[in-house]
Amino acid sequence: MPNVARAEDLLPHEAVPAEELAKMPVKLQRWLARKGAFEFRYVTPRNELKPAKRPPYQQIWFRLIDRAPDDDTLHRALLAYASDFHLIGTAMLPHGISYLQGNVQVASLDHALWFHRPFRADEWLLYSCDSPSAQGARGLTRGMIYSADGRLVASTAQEGLIRLTPE
Repeated sequence: MPNVARAEDLLPHEAVPAEELAKMPVKLQRWLARKGAFEFRYVTPRNELKPAKRPPYQQIWFRLIDRAPDDDTLHRALLAYASDFHLIGTAMLPHGISYLQGNVQVASLDHALWFHRPFRADEWLLYSCDSPSAQGARGLTRGMIYSADGRLVASTAQEGLIRLTPE
């Protein structure tokens, strides 16, 4: 597991300020204004409204906000859902673009997930993502998901469409 700050030592993810949210398309406003089931804490936060170029890797702590029943199948399903967050965004980091820009089109083309060990989705998990290739309107990303005690519990891979559209 990467040597990063613990989730408890990081600040919760900040919402998009209301004045900026009002400038966005209604569909994006609805998506960003909703309260999700997961809490995310970024080891290295990024301003999605003014994204700077940076290397194609990031680490994000996440967990289900509410306590879930003791059901391994349910925890795997919850992790499968959460694993779709942040992968394609990792491929955009070196290009200095964001899904919040009006001229960026992003779509998942495929997504694979492997479970290695038992875990709980309602306890902190570290998502360590990297992108070895992003060119020709496609980004390849990989992720390793660790429990707070350092056990690798799942791995992911995803290819996504990333392209700039005319303004």
